[in-house]
Amino acid sequence: MHIFNDKLHEACGLFGIYNHQEAAKLTYLGLFALQHRGQESAGIATSYQEKILLHKEAGLVTNVFSEKILSDLLGSIAIGHTRYSTSGGSGLVNAQPLVINYHKKGLAIAHNGHFVNTESLRDELEENGSIFQTISDSEVLLHLLTRSKKKELSEALIDVLPQINGSYSLLLMTPERLIGIRDPLGFRPLSLGTLNDSYILASETCAFNLLGKVDHLRDVEPGEMVIIDKNGLNSIKFATSKRYAQCIFEYIYFSRPDSKLFGQNVHGVRKKIGQQLAVEHPVEADLVIGVPDSGISASLGFSKESGIPFDMGLMRNHYIGRTFISPLQVFRDFGVKIKLNPILDVLKGKKVVLIDDSIVRGTTSKKIVSLLKNSGVLEIHFRISSPPIKYPCFYGIDTPERKKLLASYQEIEEIRRFLEVDSVAYVSISGLLKSVSNEEGNFFCTACFDGSYPTEIKD
Repeated sequence: MHIFNDKLHEACGLFGIYNHQEAAKLTYLGLFALQHRGQESAGIATSYQEKILLHKEAGLVTNVFSEKILSDLLGSIAIGHTRYSTSGGSGLVNAQPLVINYHKKGLAIAHNGHFVNTESLRDELEENGSIFQTISDSEVLLHLLTRSKKKELSEALIDVLPQINGSYSLLLMTPERLIGIRDPLGFRPLSLGTLNDSYILASETCAFNLLGKVDHLRDVEPGEMVIIDKNGLNSIKFATSKRYAQCIFEYIYFSRPDSKLFGQNVHGVRKKIGQQLAVEHPVEADLVIGVPDSGISASLGFSKESGIPFDMGLMRNHYIGRTFISPLQVFRDFGVKIKLNPILDVLKGKKVVLIDDSIVRGTTSKKIVSLLKNSGVLEIHFRISSPPIKYPCFYGIDTPERKKLLASYQEIEEIRRFLEVDSVAYVSISGLLKSVSNEEGNFFCTACFDGSYPTEIKD
């Protein structure tokens, strides 16, 4: 049972490196920096003497890998994956990278995202003799590749990727090459950098920061395949689209504040969202507090725009992680108190603006409100740095059924009464898009707010 499951769960984290003698160890550091994107399993595959070496287990990166394991993962090319299961179960069999024999050579793959037509593709493949060992949609791509008449991997990818509907950032590794791919709509991020003579691909630039002087070159573009081998980097534009559908929740919640994403710093964007929230929904109060950690940046923006002082009213216990699990009822009874602790001297007798990134089911939000009231807060004005979440996501985020999303069946006043706060307000979709837009004219997926899905949903 997950105590703190009233959040949208992350997509997975990817890290790959080409041409480094400590490839496995640097991949470990990269995955450590990307741990926030998935805590169920972690894996690293390396290329060594025409073979693919692999180690993966359930658990956190620091628990999965030891010095001995990393030393045994020889080779100068590596890809790594940290996983939150959005498609398939959470068992080790579905952990990544996945490794197969491809045209008498090893091939490893790591995937961030979700194919929305997985079931129909799987049914078709099974009817034609394919046997699946996992329930991961990533394996579907491997079966499509093995059935392609194109023998060259890059050509086979160009042949089969149009059959896939949905979101994907992919890393593939052969004994000689590292390949990075982003879907034509650009749902999931993938950044490209260099460390001296090495190339690096990662879900977020925060993974570069632990490695020294990594030069962040650019994002892999939507519909682009980058192939890195002894000849350097080659780019292939395998698909074009009239629009992008980058996941706007990467800015709101998923990505680390120190990452540069879709051309902008995440912390800076969150501050702008908080400022927009203050413009749209002003209120008289004594202080602004944020739900740590993802609500802090927006709180600073709200405070700056409103003139209401910001303070740390809630402290988070960082040692339990985002998916603390306990079989003991005594821990479950404490609920949110295990994760958040109020600072009484800051809160008592105050009128508070409480900032959080989102409300999903509303159960955790309600517990936080109760925690504040028990700390002597006089008024609570809840402000949310995303619009109301009314629709499920099919592109790599683990959202509950629509009927379990609080905003899908309750109006604002009903939500206010349910949470037992003095007021509640969300940033508007137009205000959010204004906050995240930049000079490059990026476009974002807002389907979880307005139900306007950028692809056809078949399965």
